[in-house]
Amino acid sequence: MHDFELVKPSSVAEAVAALAAEGAQALSGGQTLLPSMKQRLAAPDTLVSLTDIAEMKGVCRSDAGLAIGGGTCHATVAKEAKAHYPALAWLAGEIGDPAVRARGTIGGSVANDDPAACYPAAVLASNATIVTDRREIQADDFFQGLFTTALEEGEIITTIHFPIPEKAAYMKFAQPASRFALVGVFVAKFADGVRVAVTGAGEDGVFRWTEAEEALSRDFRPEALEGLSLSPDGMLGDMHGTPAYRAHLVKVLTGRAVADA
Repeated sequence: MHDFELVKPSSVAEAVAALAAEGAQALSGGQTLLPSMKQRLAAPDTLVSLTDIAEMKGVCRSDAGLAIGGGTCHATVAKEAKAHYPALAWLAGEIGDPAVRARGTIGGSVANDDPAACYPAAVLASNATIVTDRREIQADDFFQGLFTTALEEGEIITTIHFPIPEKAAYMKFAQPASRFALVGVFVAKFADGVRVAVTGAGEDGVFRWTEAEEALSRDFRPEALEGLSLSPDGMLGDMHGTPAYRAHLVKVLTGRAVADA
């Protein structure tokens, strides 16, 4: 690991100012950034820690849904969202192991946009709004590819607003060693239709399965998926699963999520 300076601001304004310096990078839970630094794949001059910013933490219920601070760790989401959005809370409780859930944050995960991370599926299926220090971004406009989002340099996720669906569930086929999703499917039923978001399977990261959304919006039962198939084109393939295997898992897990919801 290269030498670096550590700055610990106590407000979003202070963090934004610190990130304006050349070579500065935000540090949230550090579950991806710190291992990358240890392998010398990343070498920021300054880490701007977001862990002491109280205004970026917590889970709050409102008339519009559920607001979760970007600096809220997975364990807190699992505990405090359970009464309001059980599917989201279950997802958070299945991320990694207790040590990861105690340090990793929802804002860090969404900003990193790992192709096998769980939160992007929840954000996209829920049609959530990502609030930053500069603007609001709708979920459909936020995720742009592998490790790529609409965030600009130095932009911080302060809050994520989740509309609460009528029914929802998340099904995850976990890679045993990493606990990342080999495939994960989040299904959310709203009054105006169903959204289905898939993580772990696509070459371009999280995506919506629109064909399944249309079928389930007409008939919210696992049987509505009969006759549908997802092409393996554009699916990830590795030692853990071929593109065809992942495409098959997407359909299986979508049906299970609908049944669970």
